[in-house]
Amino acid sequence: MSGKNKFGFGPIEETDLNKRRRDVGPMGAAVRETAHSVNESTESLVEQRRQNAADAKAWRQARGEGLVMVRVPVDRIAMDDLPRDRLDLEGVAASDEMEELKASIRARGQKEPVEVFATGAGRYQLKKGWRRLTALRQLYQETGDPAFGTVVARVTEGEVSRIDLYIDMVEENVIREDLSFAEMAQVALAAARDQGLAETDAEALVGRIYASLHKMKRSYIRSFVFLLSELGPALRFPKAVSRNLGVEVARSLQADPGRTAVLRARLTEAGSPEAQTALLTAFVADPDPAVLPGRDPKRQKSVKYEFHVGDSKVTARRGECRILSRTDFSSVDRLRLERAIEAFEAVLYEGDT
Repeated sequence: MSGKNKFGFGPIEETDLNKRRRDVGPMGAAVRETAHSVNESTESLVEQRRQNAADAKAWRQARGEGLVMVRVPVDRIAMDDLPRDRLDLEGVAASDEMEELKASIRARGQKEPVEVFATGAGRYQLKKGWRRLTALRQLYQETGDPAFGTVVARVTEGEVSRIDLYIDMVEENVIREDLSFAEMAQVALAAARDQGLAETDAEALVGRIYASLHKMKRSYIRSFVFLLSELGPALRFPKAVSRNLGVEVARSLQADPGRTAVLRARLTEAGSPEAQTALLTAFVADPDPAVLPGRDPKRQKSVKYEFHVGDSKVTARRGECRILSRTDFSSVDRLRLERAIEAFEAVLYEGDT
């Protein structure tokens, strides 16, 4: 039987009745696109704000730890809160090395930042970089160029540990081995007088300030702490005292403190580093004050003493100066050795008529 009726067409399929076109019109497409764009923008904005907050927090933390470099006017940085790890600051400021540093900064700019800590009201105190800051100040005074009126600095803000300030100050020069033992000892002595530190024992402070150094080197520094404490201003040229000589003098004074006053009195007469070295060397050889230079010439003739310069051992007596070294002097060019001896005699007899 045919599915068609008498009019010639079949039944209407149900699927045909429910089929409708649902194409999105232009207005609907625009609305949907706008809504999608708004959602994406909102999510992006929220993520950007989160990132900005994280960056701001990281930046504040880095600045508080002194990890952010900023430009600070040189006249806003004071240098009087901490004792410098240089004994002769005026000499360093007027030295050839300072002129070389200034020439480098003038040609290439400041390459290494200084370190400062904030004291409030836009003011700072120097922690590290005395030579660089001094060089920039001198250049600014000499030229008036604004390029030298600011210094690139790492700024530490907030509470600062006092002992950490001392450690940071000396750390750079200690690593470079640019400090004499007398200068390192002087820092410990100054720290012991610092009212901001509870520790007043300079020798104990050596262990804290120079904790990164080998224990033998710390022992040498303690010897110089004792030496500077005992001899005081009488030791007019402390940087000229070699490591071995300073340690030996300190050991002699510790063994017999009664000789300290005599040595102190004699050192006040030393007008040059060389004269001071001669006095200290003679004292180590024979602590009897009668044999110190300038006293009883008859007894002084019999003096024999020994000391070390680097890896060389020097023995001195009347008419003889013997040097024992690992160097094979027979392999040294004769002209070079002659120049060395001439330089030795030039220093030895300097000032003699």
